[in-house]
Amino acid sequence: MNNEHSKQNAVRYASEKASRFTESVIREMSRIATAHNAINLAQGFPDFPASDEIKQAAVTAILEDHNQYAITWGTKSLRDAIALKNKRDYGIELDPERQITVCCGSTEGMVATLLATVNPGDEVIIFQPFYENYGPDAILCGATPKYVQLHPPEFNFNVDELTAAFSERTRAIIINTPNNPTGKVFNREELTLIANLCIKYDVLAITDEIYEHIIYDDAQHIPLYSLPGMAERTITINSISKTYSVTGWRIGYVIASPQISQSIRKMHDFLTVGAAAPLQVAAAHALGFAESYYQKLISFYAQRRDFMLKELTAIGFQCARPSGAYYIMADIAPFGWKNDIDFARYLAEKVGVAVVPGSSFYKEDANDKHRFIRFCFCKQFSTLEAAMERLQKLK
Repeated sequence: MNNEHSKQNAVRYASEKASRFTESVIREMSRIATAHNAINLAQGFPDFPASDEIKQAAVTAILEDHNQYAITWGTKSLRDAIALKNKRDYGIELDPERQITVCCGSTEGMVATLLATVNPGDEVIIFQPFYENYGPDAILCGATPKYVQLHPPEFNFNVDELTAAFSERTRAIIINTPNNPTGKVFNREELTLIANLCIKYDVLAITDEIYEHIIYDDAQHIPLYSLPGMAERTITINSISKTYSVTGWRIGYVIASPQISQSIRKMHDFLTVGAAAPLQVAAAHALGFAESYYQKLISFYAQRRDFMLKELTAIGFQCARPSGAYYIMADIAPFGWKNDIDFARYLAEKVGVAVVPGSSFYKEDANDKHRFIRFCFCKQFSTLEAAMERLQKLK
């Protein structure tokens, strides 16, 4: 079969939904990094080991025969641990039997949530730049994404622009805080404004809080769920991937009211049945780590953030200072490049450092679509130092 015929068949057999978005650019850049032996500062996974304690907990769970199907919406020990964690950290009371659904990562949690709550023709508000899954997730549900700009360099939203995005057709808004890719942490004033709009228009708030424990300086993570009037309309999506450096385990969870959770659990059941049973047992153990673990986590990433900001600025990048997560958005204008994709490929193929072109976080006609690239710094210091040495070629 020749290539032209293969392309024709690909179009012929693709669904209308599949034709409306591309494969993950982030994962593509990881493949390009491998092909060119480039240092991978594109995909957000650590190149250092997870803690011995969480790994041993997984080994113990397997040896103790937690190897068959768990309850579809999660082992009791993990749901109980999630409830205790939210009580400890935020003073939020949850019913682990009716309000928590364990999923195969936050990625599945987001898809299951949207399938459970959004109807074809509904509008879903998404801040851009956005984590690249959100647009395709909305399309898979038959919804129409409606984008609201986060304006650089602080990546704040304009109140009038956000207010104008709400209408009678709005079903949900997705808020990712701390934010990937910008590192923005939404403050209480911003979250209160969003909450008031959700209440006014009877809109669901879907919050992606996967980086909740990776925050810097004076930033504070505030769950939208905790604001007045929002408990019944907020769906919180989270995961153990980033906090415990186990991105390959795919253990996520969704917190919602009992009524919404019923619908999410049905979708989750038929999407994946359930997450890996022994890893759920280990995750429950990790959620009970002492406060010192989280303080060390913040210090660990703050050192890397500060190193990267200093080195990238010295090389000539104009960087946005992240308040959370482990990414840096860098403006490529000082280097004279007009297209982020071309620049990202040049960096991977000729310089030996892989990054994510910023356009993958924007809709097609966005003003800042080709202005940025994203660096990730969840790496060993030796990896970051080697990458910065290679980038000296840009000076």
